[in-house]
Amino acid sequence: MQRSSNPVKIQVVVLSGPSGSGKSTIVNRLVDESPVKLIKAISATTRPARVHESDGNDYYFLTQDDFDTRRQNGEFVECEEVHGAGYWYGTLDSELQRANDEGGWAFLEIDVHGALRVMQQFPNAVTIFLKTPSEEEFERRLRQRGTESEEAIQKRLKTARDELELANHYQYQVVNDDLDWAIGEISKILSQEEAKLHV
Repeated sequence: MQRSSNPVKIQVVVLSGPSGSGKSTIVNRLVDESPVKLIKAISATTRPARVHESDGNDYYFLTQDDFDTRRQNGEFVECEEVHGAGYWYGTLDSELQRANDEGGWAFLEIDVHGALRVMQQFPNAVTIFLKTPSEEEFERRLRQRGTESEEAIQKRLKTARDELELANHYQYQVVNDDLDWAIGEISKILSQEEAKLHV
């Protein structure tokens, strides 16, 4: 697969963690507050847009045919069918290139399986796994959302256990016990990683 740019030169930050670990909130705060310029990579998906979502802002909403064609053409850094719902999600190569062209680091909020694929292609990627203080706290947060059935909650708990087993593949693990502390910790990590580039 031919890439449009040298992968080593593109700076990539990967953030993963179980549903309910606070990823989305942290991603949005970091894009605004990080000491390093972060450009959020917009994921592509085959699922329909929800009421408040717009194409090219929340996701790139693709038809299954379009997604399949792009996948066959090798346009995705990573992609997979998520939660067994029949919908595909993925990160397009062009999103990493966009971040690079804008003078920033590509910021990917993706699951562990996608992250492992990114790590293979971008060995210099900064990888951070976000954890909740405990499984009990994770379950409490899931239930507090009140948006899912008991079956869905149990499925997410199992997924979270599976993901935690892969957390050691990440360079850094940050516990989101306190939101401001977690953002400060990740900001420190990014500052340190940026400093290494100038040594």
